[in-house]
Amino acid sequence: MAIEWTSDLSVGVERIDNQHKIWFQKANELFEAGKAQKAKEYINQMIDFLDEYTKFHFRDEEAYMEQIGYPELEAQRKAHAGFVEELAKLKEEYNKSGGNILVIIKANKLVVDWLTNHIRKMDKKIGEYVRSRDNK
Repeated sequence: MAIEWTSDLSVGVERIDNQHKIWFQKANELFEAGKAQKAKEYINQMIDFLDEYTKFHFRDEEAYMEQIGYPELEAQRKAHAGFVEELAKLKEEYNKSGGNILVIIKANKLVVDWLTNHIRKMDKKIGEYVRSRDNK
């Protein structure tokens, strides 16, 4: 279930868009590694990277929202924390399953679905907020 970042997912804030593009790329790499039945250790490295990158991105995005006085920062923090928890559960499930490909498919679906929905429903509002501030 590979997914490409497309312009309709653009938030309109370059720093956030660039990080989202990397996130999509890494999620796709994880899915492809699972499909190709790469070694469990390699897939674990991919999951670790995705986990670390997710935390980095959320910290950076939240710092940016704080800097611009974004009014929905707390809702974003809650959504981010929930996703980090889901990712941790999937990583644990993958390790317990002995490297089951179904877990990778589930992880990819979670990442892709969550990312696209989160970007479209929540992150795009950040760009709208920035544009409305700039137009005042």
